[in-house]
Amino acid sequence: MPVRDLKRSLAFYESIGLELAHQGQGLAFFWMEKGKSWLGLWEAEQVNVPYHPSLRHIAFQVELEDIKRAKQWLADKGIEVREAFGFAPTGPIVLPNRPHAHAAIYFEDPDGNSLEFICPLELDTSPLTQMIYLEEWENKLKS
Repeated sequence: MPVRDLKRSLAFYESIGLELAHQGQGLAFFWMEKGKSWLGLWEAEQVNVPYHPSLRHIAFQVELEDIKRAKQWLADKGIEVREAFGFAPTGPIVLPNRPHAHAAIYFEDPDGNSLEFICPLELDTSPLTQMIYLEEWENKLKS
């Protein structure tokens, strides 16, 4: 992903728990899953390209209990959760990516790259047809 100031981005991504895998001249790689996948950051002018999720978006898988605490955890680091799909940033939302359902919460890095914490809730079996807040989804399970 393009970044304007690599040093600032290194501090940001380390603050959300990513481990630096490699740093070179104007670039850095962070482990997403050590030994399996990483996120590459390049200090570049392309950071000025208008945002579009197909270009500047990445999701990090987290556990259900972690996504429930994510808003406060991010706030403690000075990172604001952002509105997504018309839902106020009050907490995680559930996405009906049929036949799957995922809980998600969205925020941005210092360069406006879209970041997401995502937690699979139902794989291959979800009947959910519209987005709802995670709290609503959990209440439906209880009833």
